[in-house]
Amino acid sequence: MADVDKITIIEGPPPTFELDNDPWLAGLTEGPVPSQVAICRVRAANGPALVERCYRAWRERHSINLEYRTEDGLTQLAPIVAARWTETAEGHVLILWLRLEQGEIEVEIELEADEFDEDPDDADDSDFDHTS
Repeated sequence: MADVDKITIIEGPPPTFELDNDPWLAGLTEGPVPSQVAICRVRAANGPALVERCYRAWRERHSINLEYRTEDGLTQLAPIVAARWTETAEGHVLILWLRLEQGEIEVEIELEADEFDEDPDDADDSDFDHTS
C-alpha cells in the first residue's frame, strides 16, 4: 500500500461538507485534536470499487483520505471514517463520512430573500413587545 491511501476528486467543484451529529459517530471523532464528522457526497465512476478500497485500507489498519481542492485551489486531505455508495439516475454516488478538525469547518447559513420584508420601514409593530 502507498504511504497515504486516498481517493482523489479529479474534476468538478470543491466538495460540500454537511456536519453530521448522529450518535454512532461519537467514537470516530476521538483524538488529540477537536474534530467533527461531516458527510460528503461525490459522483463516482465505480462506487463499489472505491468503497472496497476504503474497506481494504481499514482491514490492514491503514487510514484512507479524501483528497480534494479547496475554492482557493489548495489541495487538502480529510480522513475518511466511513463510506458507502448508492446508485442514482446519473450514476454512482459515493457517500463519505470525513473527520474534519474544528478549524477546517466553515458554517454557511443560507437565508431566502422572501423570509424578510421587502421594505424594512413597513415592519409590523405587533411583532414587538411594548410593555418594557
